[in-house]
Amino acid sequence: MAKEDQDGTEVLLEPSPDHFEPARTYQKALFEAGIPYTQFNVDNVDQEYERLIKLGVEFRLKPTEMGMVKIAVLNDTCGNNIQLIELL
Repeated sequence: MAKEDQDGTEVLLEPSPDHFEPARTYQKALFEAGIPYTQFNVDNVDQEYERLIKLGVEFRLKPTEMGMVKIAVLNDTCGNNIQLIELL
């Protein structure tokens, strides 16, 4: 969700940590360990990174090649790390 558009599009990851305590514990542990909660495949990680940086998105990991993929990890502002992945 964009900071300036709090009523905009939002991805809901279930089970919701707001309504299920074990999910909250799991979410917090993943975030603190730097482990992505989920990932989205993209055609070009570098282009998505640049586009999202301009929108004010904060990244924990800049685009990085890892074998046959390139990844970047962003903070979704809701307590989750989200990984973007491009197949090379």
